[in-house]
Amino acid sequence: VQLQASGGGLVQAGGYLRISCAASARTFSMYIMGWFRQAPGKEREFVAAVNWSGVLTYYADFVKGRFTISRDNAKNTVYLQMNSLKPEDTAVYYCAARIPTGGSWYGPGQYDYWGQGTQVTVSS
Repeated sequence: VQLQASGGGLVQAGGYLRISCAASARTFSMYIMGWFRQAPGKEREFVAAVNWSGVLTYYADFVKGRFTISRDNAKNTVYLQMNSLKPEDTAVYYCAARIPTGGSWYGPGQYDYWGQGTQVTVSS
């Protein structure tokens, strides 16, 4: 599975941005999809995840109420809508896919495939 993230950029605090991740797999709908982020000098951290149908979603506490993850299986794409952005949201955002074999959805080690990342910078 190849994942291609896009849509990052520079935005002012309080603004919004939507990033996307396009997948190459014809079996895209079988994967749990997640977004992670990594700021300079910090570990990669979980942001959000969505199940195959888009019905089940999980969020890190620091983005609840601000970010929304969604997917369009017809387009093999997962999205992350980011509202009310803060300077501390600045990071490289990575999309990831995992086979639904059970276990945690939050750990980077649980994911099988990764995209190259897209930079999101929020200015104060």
